[in-house]
Amino acid sequence: MKAEVAATATGDGSLWGLLEARVRLTPDALVFVDEEGRRVTFAQFRDEAMVAAAGLGDLGVRGGQVVSWILPTSIDTFVMMAALSRLSVVQNPIVPIYREREIAHIVDEAKVDLLFVPPPWRGVDYPALARSIATERQDRPRVLVLDGGLPHGDPDGLPERPEVLSSDEVARIRWLFYTSGSTGRPKGARHSDASLFAAARGMAHHLAMVSSDRSGLAFPAAHIGGPINLLAGLLSGAAYILIEQFEPNRSVAVLQREGVTMAGSGTAFHLGYLGVQRNFPDAPIFPLLRCCPGGGAPKPPGLHGEVKEHLGGVGILSSWGMTEAPVLTMGQSFDDDDKLATTEGRPLPGVEVRVVRPDGSDAPLGQVGELRVRAPQMMSGYVDESLDADVFDSHGFLRTGDLGVVDAEGFVTITGRLKDVIIRNGENIAAAEVEELMRMHPAVADAAVIGLADVRTGERVCAVVEMRPEMDELDVGAVASHLKALGLRPQAWPEQVEVVPHLPRTVAGKIDKPALSSRYSAPTEGDRVEGQS
Repeated sequence: MKAEVAATATGDGSLWGLLEARVRLTPDALVFVDEEGRRVTFAQFRDEAMVAAAGLGDLGVRGGQVVSWILPTSIDTFVMMAALSRLSVVQNPIVPIYREREIAHIVDEAKVDLLFVPPPWRGVDYPALARSIATERQDRPRVLVLDGGLPHGDPDGLPERPEVLSSDEVARIRWLFYTSGSTGRPKGARHSDASLFAAARGMAHHLAMVSSDRSGLAFPAAHIGGPINLLAGLLSGAAYILIEQFEPNRSVAVLQREGVTMAGSGTAFHLGYLGVQRNFPDAPIFPLLRCCPGGGAPKPPGLHGEVKEHLGGVGILSSWGMTEAPVLTMGQSFDDDDKLATTEGRPLPGVEVRVVRPDGSDAPLGQVGELRVRAPQMMSGYVDESLDADVFDSHGFLRTGDLGVVDAEGFVTITGRLKDVIIRNGENIAAAEVEELMRMHPAVADAAVIGLADVRTGERVCAVVEMRPEMDELDVGAVASHLKALGLRPQAWPEQVEVVPHLPRTVAGKIDKPALSSRYSAPTEGDRVEGQS
């Protein structure tokens, strides 16, 4: 059943309403399977969420409270998500990479009432961390450790829930998602079920999701993509294969076992799949693959073609979005290969995109400018309302901070970040421009270009490169020769080249440039090559 057909039976449009509607449609269909082989149908998922909601109620969880949780990507985490939706709380999923400084900031700003954490996990003692934060605040928030699984209670004791909610109730703030905080303290985006539903419905439509689909989900469930994917599954009837921590060989084996049809969800994952596929040249590792959804980070120009040729399916269906406005554009299976290879697709239904020049005027078609958006999946604003004035323009469009271009057919290409500019000897160098050309080198799997403090030039251009398997390492001279052949001005050639096994990435799959800047920030005169000044 196609997503748009299932959407006619979505009840009130809330997460819980969608779950109830899906159970009426396909109660015995699979919704989740994990690495250990645990399988849950839609009806079982609903029933487990009811039991958990009753147990949470017995622990004092009430509608309207702000409930934070830090949990792995697991079936129980999605059950918790649904249970909290049944109780009409404000959920604040916290990505597991956060530590005391970020979590304490979130607790204070969001006025968190309860904080659920797992037992010590992946080398982090989350109970001790959470209790330390609570103790410093006179035991607020209340910390609950899920060391025995989810709470259990009698669903008969749950308060009645209206069959149909009003539009105002569905649009009420139910989610607080904090950005990665790579440029400062995390900022909390306020979302409703309605805004997440808009993103999910558009994503399910662009991916043409159907009930037979099996989608790999390997990123943190606490990322805004977690509930959006859940909603897309409820709309389409598709199932998710949950991967707690991505490791190419092990994760590919799980996805193979479960017959993955959509293998997401970003460049790092796609490169991992290709690496495993190279070990099996005579047979596809994913014989049922339809597509590879992508997003969160730029893709090397040739990656779509490699995925289509070696993994199969239609290749990469890229998306563009952010915590403040998720899944704004996405490719579709019938798009031309050149569009799938070089763009992030076209806007989802209801999404308006403006391309704005530095003077605030609209850029002509095909000209680069800041991308601004107005969309039903846009946040209502930040938790810290003082930040809203800087992010919304006078027409109600969100300033994304992304530079890009929209072509005559509506396809969106991201060309860089408004602030991702290196100033070397007084000349502006767009990091994205150099990165795009670096990725064209046959030995380069991916690249990041950063500006580092330099006593001579103010900033120097540093390229951090992830090599393709069995390729020789690059040096400054080889990079200069490559960029010269592509016509890049010498002033933009990297003066420093670092080769790493894997580029560090944020939870959203974006290259973690602050981490790279910290690692390579020691002052140096740089390695000049002929032609640079």
